Amino acid sequence: MAKDFITRKENYSEWYNELVVRADLAENSSVRGCMVIKPYGYAIWEKMHTLMDNMFKETGHQNAYFPLFIPKSYFEKEAEHVKGFAKECAVVTHHRLRAKPDGSGLEPDPDAKLEEELIVRPTSETIIWDTYRRWIKSYRDLPILCNQWANVVRWEMRTRMFLRTAEFLWQEGHTAHATKDEAEKEAKKMMEVYATFAERYMAMPVVRGVKSENEKFAGAVDTYCIEAMMQDGKALQAGTSHFLGQNFAKAFDVKFLNKDNQLEYAWATSWGSSTRLMGALIMTHSDDNGLVLPPLLAPIEVVMIPIYKTDEEKTMINELAQRLQKELQAKGIKVKYDNDENTKPGWKFNEYEFKGVPVRLTLGARDLKQGLVEVFRRDTLAKENHNVENIVSYVEDLLKDIQQNLYNKALKYRQYNTREVNSWEEFKVEIEKGGFLLCHWDGTTETEEKIKEETKATIRCIALDAKEEEGKCIYSGKPSHRRVIFARNY
Repeated sequence: MAKDFITRKENYSEWYNELVVRADLAENSSVRGCMVIKPYGYAIWEKMHTLMDNMFKETGHQNAYFPLFIPKSYFEKEAEHVKGFAKECAVVTHHRLRAKPDGSGLEPDPDAKLEEELIVRPTSETIIWDTYRRWIKSYRDLPILCNQWANVVRWEMRTRMFLRTAEFLWQEGHTAHATKDEAEKEAKKMMEVYATFAERYMAMPVVRGVKSENEKFAGAVDTYCIEAMMQDGKALQAGTSHFLGQNFAKAFDVKFLNKDNQLEYAWATSWGSSTRLMGALIMTHSDDNGLVLPPLLAPIEVVMIPIYKTDEEKTMINELAQRLQKELQAKGIKVKYDNDENTKPGWKFNEYEFKGVPVRLTLGARDLKQGLVEVFRRDTLAKENHNVENIVSYVEDLLKDIQQNLYNKALKYRQYNTREVNSWEEFKVEIEKGGFLLCHWDGTTETEEKIKEETKATIRCIALDAKEEEGKCIYSGKPSHRRVIFARNY
């Protein structure tokens, strides 16, 4: 364990905050509620960005970019949308500053007040559907499958790096379709893209589901989601995909001539994931020794550290390291040879362990004389000596094993902490233990809000694979046809 590093058991929240800083992922900015993503943290996000971007393009989507500023009147056109985002909006009122008359600083220039105030983008449905109005005239113009990578601003009062900040990075897909069926299929398909990314690359098991009426996106007909369980038993929404119906098309008068030569409103979806995935990655796998990264997202998959005494040993190790580096890179493995003589091997061991590098190879002169290399795997903290002659193929297989092991471990944790609850008294006890509670619910927003008010637990989703099962709502006692997932969440 890193010296003086707080454990998860002592204080999970402080453990998370300290890990983010000490692993060189990010730091708080001097701008309230904002963060600086440092190079090591951004390298992980870049991998996520690249992998997801490829998945989006493989499903037929193209990248575009839309304005950061949105006229306030656009938000007012879709009632549920403005209601959902009004409290989080940052507003631009002037386009120029001037010196204060007393010379004490700057102030907005009264002569530069905007005719219409602009909202700094919290999400882009409104500006994009105003644009689509100009792009869509006929069914031949559909579907439109656009995605944009951007920053957004949501004026959060309580912030935590990666999980909830006033400004964050994300991608948002916005599609337009000729039929309801096509749009619904798109929303479900993109939820599955997110789920595949989370499980394949993040090694993070997720539940695929649909949000309750109370928890769905403002302006959506249905919100599909992936929900993950963190190590403290709280849920984290890792991605959402919304079937928007014709709500935004009607608000912005986006009509097209269908195949029968009749005017019809377009059907819409939007879907997004953000740097919140960085928080999910940290809290799913990391431990009391620091960050733990799945190999497929690690900026450095293998680090090699030399140990020698003489110049002759140094030369021998350098030649071996350069050969291994080339062979590993030829396999597509990200490898670093740290032969910096200003830091000692022990410091390097601690540094790379804390930063979550999946595999460490110690090239010690004494071991190499016996044809051996010490191999350390970050996920289990296990060490073993291995024959240097086939170390490349061994490491290639080991990285795959680590990736799978991290997923299996996280899945086992979720399964162990998912349980059925059948009464209100039992619920109040079990929710304090964390985890996912499978409960009957009467389907009403009133009951959902009362449960949240009394326990701070929300319906994370109605799982798509939830079986039909007759029962009684844990709170109201009214009939229920399936269980839903309750949990406290980030």
